[in-house]
Amino acid sequence: MAFEPKTGLSKSKYTNFCKCPKNLWLNTYRPDLAEISASAQKRFEIGNQVGDLAMKIFGDFVEVTTYVDNSPEKGLDYSAMIQKTKECLANNVQNICEASFSYEGCYCAVDILRKTEIGYEIYEVKSSSDSKDEMSKMQCYAQDIALQKYVLEHCGIHVVGTYLVRINHEYVLEGDLDVKRLFSIKDMSEYVASEYAHIEENIQKARQTLSSETEPQVPISKSCSSPYDCNFWGYCTSQMPKPSVLDLYDDRRGVRWQCIQQGRYEFSELRNERLNDVQRMIVDCTIENREHIDKHQLQEFISGLTYPLYFFDFESVQPTVPVFQNTRPYQQIPFQYSLHIQNEPGAAPTHKEFLAESGENPLRKIAESICRDIPRDACVVAYNMNFEKARLKELASMFPDLSEHLMNIHDHIKDLLEPFKKGFCYMPAMNNSFSIKSVLPALFPNDPELDYHNLDGVHNGVEASDIFLKIKDMSPEDAARTRQNLLDYCGLDTFALVKVLDKLWEISDKRV
Repeated sequence: MAFEPKTGLSKSKYTNFCKCPKNLWLNTYRPDLAEISASAQKRFEIGNQVGDLAMKIFGDFVEVTTYVDNSPEKGLDYSAMIQKTKECLANNVQNICEASFSYEGCYCAVDILRKTEIGYEIYEVKSSSDSKDEMSKMQCYAQDIALQKYVLEHCGIHVVGTYLVRINHEYVLEGDLDVKRLFSIKDMSEYVASEYAHIEENIQKARQTLSSETEPQVPISKSCSSPYDCNFWGYCTSQMPKPSVLDLYDDRRGVRWQCIQQGRYEFSELRNERLNDVQRMIVDCTIENREHIDKHQLQEFISGLTYPLYFFDFESVQPTVPVFQNTRPYQQIPFQYSLHIQNEPGAAPTHKEFLAESGENPLRKIAESICRDIPRDACVVAYNMNFEKARLKELASMFPDLSEHLMNIHDHIKDLLEPFKKGFCYMPAMNNSFSIKSVLPALFPNDPELDYHNLDGVHNGVEASDIFLKIKDMSPEDAARTRQNLLDYCGLDTFALVKVLDKLWEISDKRV
């Protein structure tokens, strides 16, 4: 049985099936229903970058990737890749990248197939870090590798080892990139053996799913977001009531999934559940379509602020492969901040900002700039302050001469999220969320000055971090325009905080 891209079983299709048969069917027959998030697209791009680097870890290699008519837009030429793999095997090539095999309608391309004295080793490359072994990810990786082993062994390849290649989170870039040290290798034998025991049964069921003209009926569950969010979440939840139990705020106890399993979807069902005080307040306000304002608690929060206030927000980039000296994979690198300074309640703020040059390590310069712009003992206001505090603490550890000043700023940060998270202020328009992107339009409906959609080029943190590293390769005109877009975006972040606090003064009836 030859491999047909649409109805055959590839690595990704097999792991899709193991996650959810409905996912496999929709990916095959209704891919138009998928919603590819910016983070998912970024993860795909990073995966390609990491895969290209990993090819070099064992030295010389032959890559068999081939496109139809040599055009990537036309897709992979599977037959040509399989034939090239056969030629490499016949020529005893030690390291074959994207080594391709097909058996009974199953197809796989092995990231790295390494020849040893006793057989062949499979190396599956992932862009994730080795800092921890998340069971959901390890199971997914093992399913991927198990299919490869199954196909290869039925093609006469003696598989003697199965390995996972991941990013070494302890690697520090010093000088040129050291590809061998960038990666870590994990023996996956036990994980793969566990999955291999079920592989023929799973393949048979996956084929039945692919041959069916009817979409499988699979209820939503926790697995829809494990290990990654499903691209069909919007479609699969499109018939849910709005709002539904899925919208429960801060559901650490899994209440919403208990309701889903019991067939209870209406938001009103949450009134019968054991909730904390903030959750219950939100549920009641949503059902009764009313606001909740605790003026006394808001006044207490505001009284804890000392003017002038320094409204502060970082933007950062988190490169999988480090691009700056003395940094690690996936290290948060702050490259920009915005600072609005308000001298008294309701006063027009002044603004300061910092944006690093795209190709330079920004860490020292941003640390120095923060110390210039924010004096010791200043009352600094952030939203969800843990991120800002973590970056300040990291900068303090990097630069001992600035440490005391940076930690002083760290110790004087107030969190503007607090009055919302603690339930002092809620409006149904917040839609069961206290993110700044939810709070802002609820407090200031239809205000174009505070609408992120009206910005050019950069509308969220994902876009900001993605575009920053690309500026160095732009024309001067595009670079200047992009830098301004970044400044406008980050500036709105802190200006929004000023407006939010002004609104809290207003609705709390707080007097100066």
